[in-house]
Amino acid sequence: SRSSSVGRQALVVALVPVVATWVGAALAARAMFLSAHDLTAFVTIALTAAVVGVGASCELSRRVRSDARRLGQLSRDIAKGVVPESAPAAAVGELAVVGDQLTEMSRRLDEAHRRELALERSRRELVAWVSHDLRSPLAAVRAMAEALEDGVVDEPADVRRYLRAIGVEVDRLTLLVDDLFELSRITSGVLALRTEPVGLGELVADAVDAASSASGGRTVRLASDVDGAERVRVSPAEASRVLRNLLDNAVRHTPEGGTVLTTVSIDGSEAVIAVIDECGGIPADDLGRVFDVAFRGDVARRRDSAGGGLGLTIAKGLVEAQDGCIDVSNRPGGCCFTVRLPLATGEGR
Repeated sequence: SRSSSVGRQALVVALVPVVATWVGAALAARAMFLSAHDLTAFVTIALTAAVVGVGASCELSRRVRSDARRLGQLSRDIAKGVVPESAPAAAVGELAVVGDQLTEMSRRLDEAHRRELALERSRRELVAWVSHDLRSPLAAVRAMAEALEDGVVDEPADVRRYLRAIGVEVDRLTLLVDDLFELSRITSGVLALRTEPVGLGELVADAVDAASSASGGRTVRLASDVDGAERVRVSPAEASRVLRNLLDNAVRHTPEGGTVLTTVSIDGSEAVIAVIDECGGIPADDLGRVFDVAFRGDVARRRDSAGGGLGLTIAKGLVEAQDGCIDVSNRPGGCCFTVRLPLATGEGR
């Protein structure tokens, strides 16, 4: 074979010093440096040392071979996709460390594989859902344009109604394209935001006013409770988009006559912005997925739902890009989206 076994190498290591000692003693005896009595005593000691050394080498090689077999089985299990709960017991410390490292490597590979599968699933869902959202307005625009071109619709009032409808569908397409562009910036890692101190009350008030104007005539009340004049260090445009996305989502899922409340509080060095709606709550199984790409839960795909279900995903990416965090939880009658942003401490107000 190209390499020797552990047992052979251990036996060689044990015998080499013994043989060397024997050879030295024999040469010393021939040179009359040792008496016959001394030589006999030396032979007895050397034989005892040889037996003990060979026995110790055999035991060591047995332990190493046993540990090596366990590690070999562990590596074969990992190659088959089995994720071990713990490394096999090993008598040799260094081999025990190798087993622990193999087990940890297997766990990390499994986690990476699961993340890759989840990412691939999200990509497939995004492509499918965005394709649906692109086809629907495009088909509507094409049908209305053909009706106008063929003269099927020629009354001035009907023409204006068709043109307004075409404009609405084009706006939906524009929103979807904008969301896709923003998502590509976030996921590609090229998003670099320039932050500056911004008044927290002004930021929230502007977002609430904008959401009220864009509510589409729905009788959902938007209220805010902002106390103090604290400032946060954010990118104004991106922070406003985060709040707009959260408010638009809250208005969309709150029934007519309901209320969407935005509150602000301070927690240490962070500002806490909470958007509370009356959507009835989110199923427990969906709470961990609301920020996934294109996730819409069990809500039917509706014509009034602009974009491709990317609003919350974009909000999460933009918040994290500004050293903040975002979370969601259920509350009686609805849910609460919480955004934490760093305060502009030590800077002028």
